[in-house]
Amino acid sequence: MQQIFNFLFKNSSRLLFLLLLCVSLLLTIQSHSYHKSRVISSANFVTGGVYEKINNVTEYLNLKTENDALALENARLKSIIFNTKDSTNIKKPENLIGVTPEDIVVSKVIHNSYNTHENFLTLNSGSKEGVKSDMGVINSLGIIGIIDKTSPNYSTVVSILNTKSRINAKVKKSNHFGSLSWNGKSTGFVQLTDVPRLASIRKGDTIVTGGQSVIFPENINIGTIHKLEFDDQTHYYTITVKLFNDMTNLGHVYIIKSKDRDEVNNLEKTSKKDE
Repeated sequence: MQQIFNFLFKNSSRLLFLLLLCVSLLLTIQSHSYHKSRVISSANFVTGGVYEKINNVTEYLNLKTENDALALENARLKSIIFNTKDSTNIKKPENLIGVTPEDIVVSKVIHNSYNTHENFLTLNSGSKEGVKSDMGVINSLGIIGIIDKTSPNYSTVVSILNTKSRINAKVKKSNHFGSLSWNGKSTGFVQLTDVPRLASIRKGDTIVTGGQSVIFPENINIGTIHKLEFDDQTHYYTITVKLFNDMTNLGHVYIIKSKDRDEVNNLEKTSKKDE
């Protein structure tokens, strides 16, 4: 306490000067509007800057809370997306000969295997929507496979990348038919066999479905000729076909119902019994 008194006594003249200066400044500001406005403006600038810094610090400290809230919202939205069938917004193909939009079920691939020799896909459509075994599955780029088994809400598909798959196909420009299969090697290529030597074909020609079965309509795209090999003993080509589809990345697909399938199958069964 004594030191404080000593300090005030030693600096009394300076302190008095500062006090009088402050009083004079205060009186000047109060009596002149210009000076008053400038002081208020300067004060606002300083306090505004201080408030901004405080707000930045507060926002930074609240980042974790904000991130947690965003994560919960993302989880909620994803749950809605994954648990809601969005196939109603997908336009059905209208250029399939003999197939009406009512004969098409829009579905989505929810599981896709492509790293084994016998690959299958799972779709989120089943018997409740009229899906049955041996229905063809395609997308906007070409064929995908054939329905194998169904449950009320789901179905499995024998992928074209399945070594047991056999699909009737042809060279589009020449109409020469063959059997489409997969040799179990590359996911981007399948093989077309039993195409005769007299077929006028070359690299780059388009391969499509043959239409000789009730599974796929005729002229559904498959791919293009990538390589030709001729067997001198059988006199048939083995054609390597580069698929239009990336079978490792599939989304929405179309399941094709065949109105004539049961009629054709029953007729063929009758013919076999009569033999």
